[in-house]
Amino acid sequence: MNFFITNISKIKIDELIESKLIVMGLDIGDKTVGVAISDRRIKIASGVTVIRRDGTDRDCELLAESVRSHRAGAIIFGWPLQMNGLPGKQCEKILKFTEDLSRHIPDVSFVQWDERFSTKVVDNLMISADLSRKKRQKIIDRGAAVYILQGAVDLLNRNLSN
Repeated sequence: MNFFITNISKIKIDELIESKLIVMGLDIGDKTVGVAISDRRIKIASGVTVIRRDGTDRDCELLAESVRSHRAGAIIFGWPLQMNGLPGKQCEKILKFTEDLSRHIPDVSFVQWDERFSTKVVDNLMISADLSRKKRQKIIDRGAAVYILQGAVDLLNRNLSN
């Protein structure tokens, strides 16, 4: 059964680990989708790829294949709230896309994660690492997916230890 939840603590991290499933992170944009995955212990996020958007069906098929090949049991997707904390037009687009994606992978849970500033933080980190603009443009979305997923994984692990 597939469902959307906003409270990340409802993800049962111990059940995912026991089932040898990972968590996937997505930074969904209009032109690209950055993809990251956790390790099997669900402690560390790593970047996987950036998918160039080329139609919702194709995008969903590529992501569904990635979910299956990596054995993801949950997807954390960036939820770009406005500065006032309310969802805006981009949230509507992302919700539509994730609903379409959920039809391709019906047994995976989807969780929204506040991604305000994620791309800016990652861009600043890459600037401080002296990466050129050209190199940053190639990996920024993957880096944002890692940033989103790592924040969620950290919170999941804190909740597990409490």
